[in-house]
Amino acid sequence: MRRPTLIWSNTLLRAVLVLCLCGCALGAPVSASYSARTAADRVADRAIAARFAPVFYQALGDKPRSDYITNFDFDGDWRGDNNWEHTDDPKFPLKAYIYYSVTETQTHYFIHYAAFHPRDYKGGERKGRILSEIIREGVKRGGAEDPTGLIAEAGVAHENDMEGALVVVAKNGKSLERARIVFVETLAHSDFSPYLAGESAPKGFGVFKTDGQRVLLYVEPKGHGIEAYSGNENQIGEKKFLIYKFAGAAEDPDKHNDDSVGYELLPIETTLWPKARTPTNDKGITYATLHDFAQISISVVQSNGRATVKKIKLGALGSSFAGDSGGLNMARPPWAWFDKSRRGDPLGLWFFDPARIIKRDFKLDESFSTAYLHLPFWAAP
Repeated sequence: MRRPTLIWSNTLLRAVLVLCLCGCALGAPVSASYSARTAADRVADRAIAARFAPVFYQALGDKPRSDYITNFDFDGDWRGDNNWEHTDDPKFPLKAYIYYSVTETQTHYFIHYAAFHPRDYKGGERKGRILSEIIREGVKRGGAEDPTGLIAEAGVAHENDMEGALVVVAKNGKSLERARIVFVETLAHSDFSPYLAGESAPKGFGVFKTDGQRVLLYVEPKGHGIEAYSGNENQIGEKKFLIYKFAGAAEDPDKHNDDSVGYELLPIETTLWPKARTPTNDKGITYATLHDFAQISISVVQSNGRATVKKIKLGALGSSFAGDSGGLNMARPPWAWFDKSRRGDPLGLWFFDPARIIKRDFKLDESFSTAYLHLPFWAAP
């Protein structure tokens, strides 16, 4: 039996947010000297992520299990180089999970959602994998390097796949019930796409739909690129779908008789991130490549209400999941996603400073705050 979606009363939610954020969710700034996150902070983040958790329309290809959304360690380990093989093994259920992280400014919440698939099988599971390996070997023998990642993307198929969306929510007083989604950016392969609410949008922007406070997202079969769900012929065609909705429990699509699957949320903070910060132990297991992210500067609200710039050292982090089937080590965690049309952006900016990116991409004025009310999890000591 499906567990009911977790419902928060106004009173409980306010109490949790006050406890967790010392008033910052209610408009009161906190000190930039904030040093450590607590369990209460994580509860508040989850409440926000759950309230606005998207509905994912997952289209199915000719190998439906390869299109199921699940967790990286669905097979009980954190190895990336055995996920392709284990996808077909029925002893490993592909239960439904979505990864998330939350940051907050004076005016908005920024919620990253990431969907993981054990396979990207563009071109078919067998043919696409073989073609990928041929291309990879050709590049290797030619002694060429591909710093753009675009040759690899042309490799058609690869082990592991992670793509997602950034959902931006405008605050409205103290209650999450009155907050509304105002901007969405999705990732499809190496392209970010911006969306606005409403019936129409200016050139260069799309329009997103919602079901209440939940944005509707479309996930393509095989390649798993994500875009706003429109329901048009391009997306729908004659495809079959699984519709993933937040339920507070991870359901198994293979045990469902209908097309609706409930998913659970997983915090990036306690799953993907710790592995990326221990490259010595995890190199070649969860993450195969490292990138030196050096340091990033973000604006943080001080106790006096003024914003100050805080420099945070990130250093070397895992930047691609280990994968040896098809294209080598191609899938990336959210802090290593990039837009191929903006390769001048420092890698990770979209994840580490979403307020700055959204203000730029949507051409917003100074009423849109880019000063964070508390340090994000990745900045905490």
